Amino acid sequence: MAEVVVLGSGTSSGVPTLGFDYEATFLAEPKNWRTRPSILIVGPTGRLLVDCAPEMRLQLLRERVTDVESVLVTHGHADHIMGMDDLRGFCLRTGRPMPVYAYPDTQEDIRRVFPYGFAAGRPGLLLPRFDLRDVPEIFEAGGLTVRTFPLIHGTMPVVGLRVGDFAYLTDVSEIPEPSWKHLGGLDTLVLDAVRYRPHPNHFHLARALEVAGLIGARATYLTHLSHDFDHHATESTLPDGVRLAYDGLRIPL
Repeated sequence: MAEVVVLGSGTSSGVPTLGFDYEATFLAEPKNWRTRPSILIVGPTGRLLVDCAPEMRLQLLRERVTDVESVLVTHGHADHIMGMDDLRGFCLRTGRPMPVYAYPDTQEDIRRVFPYGFAAGRPGLLLPRFDLRDVPEIFEAGGLTVRTFPLIHGTMPVVGLRVGDFAYLTDVSEIPEPSWKHLGGLDTLVLDAVRYRPHPNHFHLARALEVAGLIGARATYLTHLSHDFDHHATESTLPDGVRLAYDGLRIPL
């Protein structure tokens, strides 16, 4: 069965965040422990990893994932690329570079941060290898058709995506007008909602709820969540059909 696994549902600093004190009741709720944002799209013939969070290795071990067909990087911020070094195990398993779809600016970030992923290495070195590819509007991964479209994250473009009746919009502060046509008739939407207060680079909760209402998916899960949100206390205040995502959430496709 095809499905989406939410590998990480937290904001860029993760939750709990270093340097903050938390009530014991907050820490006792497993769904309040949020790694950096990423999803895994599981199709009939393979898996597409969307973003490589700093905790990617732990996320994939938790979900018992032993192979990934390809990777889509939504943008080049640290919380979305810093796990890429751990793709080396998949490269060693297959004997080929990992196909990585990314916008040109993101490709530059990847080359800058991981130059050894492209350089000739000495014999015996076990290095990751990345086959960087431009993001097509439509491509096949894991036996599924993936449609991509641009979003705006502050001032930078990021990749939004749709697979069947599922859409993933992380790190978004604006949906460009041409991208709205890809968001009709959704069963499930996963949408950025970083905190209660407005944010220059992300939807905050009120704006996310407004956008979720305009899109009208049957079910909406909010992601990229800060420690503003105590899982169960917050969910009790949300409109029907809107819930908080959490690490390990599985969504059928």
